[in-house]
Amino acid sequence: MLWRMADAFIVDAVRSPIGRRNGSLSELRADELAAQVLNGLVGRLDVEPGEIEDVQMGCVTQVGEQALNVGRQAVLVAGWPETVCATTVDRQCGSSLQSAFNGASAIQAGHLDVVVAAGVEHMTRVPMGSNLGDLGWGAVNEKIGERWPIVPQGISAEVIAEEWRLTRQSLDEYSLESHRRAVAATEEGRFEREIVAIEVGAAGAAVLFGVDETPRADTSLEKMASLQPAFKPDGVITAGNSSSIVDGSAAMLLASESAVERLGLEPRGRFLSFGLSGVDPYRMLHGNPEACERALRKAGIGWDDVSVIEVNEAFASVVLQFLADTGLHERWEAGDVNPNGGGISLGHPLGATGARITATLLNELDRRQARYGLATMCIGQGQAIAGVVERL
Repeated sequence: MLWRMADAFIVDAVRSPIGRRNGSLSELRADELAAQVLNGLVGRLDVEPGEIEDVQMGCVTQVGEQALNVGRQAVLVAGWPETVCATTVDRQCGSSLQSAFNGASAIQAGHLDVVVAAGVEHMTRVPMGSNLGDLGWGAVNEKIGERWPIVPQGISAEVIAEEWRLTRQSLDEYSLESHRRAVAATEEGRFEREIVAIEVGAAGAAVLFGVDETPRADTSLEKMASLQPAFKPDGVITAGNSSSIVDGSAAMLLASESAVERLGLEPRGRFLSFGLSGVDPYRMLHGNPEACERALRKAGIGWDDVSVIEVNEAFASVVLQFLADTGLHERWEAGDVNPNGGGISLGHPLGATGARITATLLNELDRRQARYGLATMCIGQGQAIAGVVERL
């Protein structure tokens, strides 16, 4: 008996506009932000929330408003039936791409038919690292420290820059181009299909927030060059060539073939494969090439088949290392890699970014009428994740 893996269709993918720290989303709770995105997703598809069997919600800093299984909290805040289950996923920066991995795998295996893969991170209201408590990095088990130096990601970004011989100028030039691409994409309306406007403000005086706050049209190489190193006095990593600290949420609806037919849905794409990579926790951010190779191999395609590549811009050094190891620098110059900017310009709402870049990837594939795309993300403590999307 031959067994065929079922398709995990991507019906649609949306996101909130990204708010800068202490910006337009700062007064909105994390669970409320995620709830509005969930309702925006099902609302435009005309899908009853009760049809959804599970919500997989990526979130890194699971404390305070993002504690107590924020995925379930968001479902309840959204007003969905209590029959809709939810869990919260933490694979650090890759959390909501892992949510998609989980949801797609459950559908492909035949366990579930309709899943929302989502993510949220409110870095204003729930600061990065606050889940470590009063001990900070001292909370990390000393046995890990006996094997590798325990360092923040910024130090790892410095180590990568040094080992791959990346200059401060090259990092700043990359970052400036990220802002240029994000500004151009905004002005051309490329993000409009994926953004769900968010209602902010008190009842009776609420306004809709619908445009990303973080891309900077007024930045320049001179301004970037004036920024001081953020992690080492003699370093090359600055706030300008690192991902922005922001607030955001994103979600995608995944469905089986039978659910698509039963609910009268028109899928936009499907997940073909995923790949994971584990690397040393000191350099920690250099696993993207290996994760991508594994995902491509499982999909049965190669780099030449992929039209659009989204590499999360945790730091400019991460993307330049990826381009060096894969030999894809010319593809970046041609606009096939991060064509609409990324985490440096748009921001990196940790647990939401995987779903965000998937939404952006899907829209760019539509814009180009292209078939294959790939999303990949480095992950703290030494991992990476990648997913191959086929546009239908």
